[in-house]
Amino acid sequence: MSESKTPVLETRRLGVSFGGLHAVEDFNLSIYPGELVGLIGPNGAGKTTVFNLLTGVYAPTEGTVLLDGVPLNGKRVHQFVAAGIARTFQNIRLFNDMTVIENVKVAFTKDIHYGLLDALFRTRKYWKTEAEVTDKAMELLSICHLEDKANVLASSLPYGQQRKLEIARALGTNMKVLLLDEPAAGMNPTETAELLECINTIRNRFGIAILLIEHDMSLVMNICQRIQVIDYGQTIASGLPEEIANDPKVIAAYLGE
Repeated sequence: MSESKTPVLETRRLGVSFGGLHAVEDFNLSIYPGELVGLIGPNGAGKTTVFNLLTGVYAPTEGTVLLDGVPLNGKRVHQFVAAGIARTFQNIRLFNDMTVIENVKVAFTKDIHYGLLDALFRTRKYWKTEAEVTDKAMELLSICHLEDKANVLASSLPYGQQRKLEIARALGTNMKVLLLDEPAAGMNPTETAELLECINTIRNRFGIAILLIEHDMSLVMNICQRIQVIDYGQTIASGLPEEIANDPKVIAAYLGE
């Protein structure tokens, strides 16, 4: 864990109800800079709902989401991103008709400071900004070992590389917290090992906090520093990987399956 005593991301008694049904209830979480935490539980336990609360997709009906101690309740999705929270999804969401590097450059929109006339007339400001953004995008692609694929269509990448491209694009938002929703889903063992290396590199190089939903328990146990387990929208256990692996409530609800 980071030496910082202040969580970069924190939830306090977070919850959301749909038609009287508590999808998530009394959810408390603290993640510190540079920490990698796993969020696991059975299908339908509320994991993705938590992610949707942490990114502004759902507005909580109770509780608070805080980033660096600042409440984010009431803000919209793009404001969560601007504040420093980025995510990937269970289902890959890339711009398939754009190249690999174009997919990453989309994330640098906030760094584009030239105007319409600069773009139309290809001014010096335009070329300078484009060169800077391209360099930044290539750096992120190199972290995920995709630099040699920069100019191919995103749709032509193998599944595992598309997953890594999503992560590279998320990094372009210059986030403080990265939420990964089942990043290893559908991957073969080789792709999973490459993903593991990519995630570790990101955490070590950028010092960002990472919250990971994943059903691959080998990956979770090997990479996560702490694990929080939810079932029916409530936390049933939280602790070190070895503690979670031997927790009777977790085994009964999830690992025993």
